[in-house]
Amino acid sequence: MRAYNTKHFLKILFSLHKSDTLKILFPSMILVGLYSWGVKYLEIEYFHLTSKSGISNVGLIHSMLGFVLSLLLVFRTNTAYDRWWEGRKLWGKLVNDTRNFAIKINSILEDDRQSIEQIARYLKFFPHFLAKHLSKESTRLALDEDYTELENHIKHHGPSEIVILLTHKLNQLKKEGKISDIEMLYLDNQLSGFLEVCGGCERIKNTPIPYSYSSFIKKFIILYVFALPIAYVINIGNFIIPLTIFIYYVLMSLELIAEEIEDPFNNDENDIPMETIAQNIEKSVHQIIELKKK
Repeated sequence: MRAYNTKHFLKILFSLHKSDTLKILFPSMILVGLYSWGVKYLEIEYFHLTSKSGISNVGLIHSMLGFVLSLLLVFRTNTAYDRWWEGRKLWGKLVNDTRNFAIKINSILEDDRQSIEQIARYLKFFPHFLAKHLSKESTRLALDEDYTELENHIKHHGPSEIVILLTHKLNQLKKEGKISDIEMLYLDNQLSGFLEVCGGCERIKNTPIPYSYSSFIKKFIILYVFALPIAYVINIGNFIIPLTIFIYYVLMSLELIAEEIEDPFNNDENDIPMETIAQNIEKSVHQIIELKKK
């Protein structure tokens, strides 16, 4: 995720980044400009149409379509952001659950440092495996031997297998009498919380916006933009060319932004910084464990 200072208005205004819609849409903006010029040439210079011609009434219909399109785009962007924000809340829940679990384990097993450190390793690795499971690839920076060894043993669903290892370890400690039935009960509930986070993220990842809805909005935007010079070139003249390009840029940018943030787990520039959060979780668990030693 791109980090920036919201107070640096001018820097944000003039900066171009790899996911900037201007860079993505620039070739099609040139085509839209050429199309607008062609419509202007045909209506004004070739057919010599005036404001009294019947085609000028198209502007009334066009303005009504603009109102409908604005409602669709508001719904589209809100839906996409809701998916992004839900994903961020799930990762925030994972941060809290992991810290709570580490604190409880550290308190319950205060005399069994070996078991604490083993469970702590699983807690540190879970968010990294979840990030790798959800994204195209892992961007984890601080690889260590324990992580690499565990990664080689993960065959299918990384987060679930980490929870299975944690469950086996807790059951072993319960049989040894180091964890009571009541303690096992609330630790098990927190383990279920890890998988709830994983399942919630998978639901967002595997349930995109329906294709027909996304396709319809794109077609609506293109038709709206193509009708713009036809409706207003008689009254505006050459100014219709930059106006059409600008409106096309704004509308398509909203659609592209919605497409990007509706799947917040791809490690793109505007996605949730999963690996950064995972590294923060790793640091928190390490600090909790080290604090008890002191």
